[in-house]
Amino acid sequence: MKGSLAKNLRAYFFTGLLVLVPLGLTYSIIKLLFLAIDDILSDTVSKFILEQFGVELGQRQIPGIGFATLLIIIFATGVIARNYFGKKIVDFGDQIVQRIPLINRVYNATKQISQAFFSPKRDVIKRPVLFEYPRKGMYTIGFYTQDARGVFYNALNQELATIFLPTTPNPTTGFLLLVPKADLIEINLTIEEALKLVISGGIIVPADSNEPVATDKISNSPPANL
Repeated sequence: MKGSLAKNLRAYFFTGLLVLVPLGLTYSIIKLLFLAIDDILSDTVSKFILEQFGVELGQRQIPGIGFATLLIIIFATGVIARNYFGKKIVDFGDQIVQRIPLINRVYNATKQISQAFFSPKRDVIKRPVLFEYPRKGMYTIGFYTQDARGVFYNALNQELATIFLPTTPNPTTGFLLLVPKADLIEINLTIEEALKLVISGGIIVPADSNEPVATDKISNSPPANL
């Protein structure tokens, strides 16, 4: 009887953990992200609003005002950049930054990464692939970007592909790898599913991952955009 009671109590305890821990961690992460983003503009905007009503700010802030302001700025920038004159302004600013040494390299790298993860067209990342790394017998997931031709083909005399290997849990940083196309293996995952897998450290696995999928080597023909 005592053993059964202890077993039930232990089961209830761990069941409670399984329910509350994800909720608690999700709340904590969202709270940290919210506060971090909110702090960017919170002081300045709160001070401006309160001063308009003749209120001394002191240590007071308006919770969420920085976050809301940042969202408005992002949407407003998107609206401006999508019309004719706004696009001209963005292109002009882009040309100026491109002419500044060192800064243009950082800008180009961040721009390409942003386009890869936020652009609806997905022009940079073609699809996820599987290949052996960091040694034979171990496999990792990378993202096929394009065929590595020209100087790379002339140097090694073989068909190569440029692969972006993201880090976990932050997929916006990683490594550029030149991998023989014959060593790349197709996997039945979308870009979004592969990103979730990388970010979660393998915890979030697609529902159909246990089903058999084709493991044919990638052909030498250029990949089609997704």
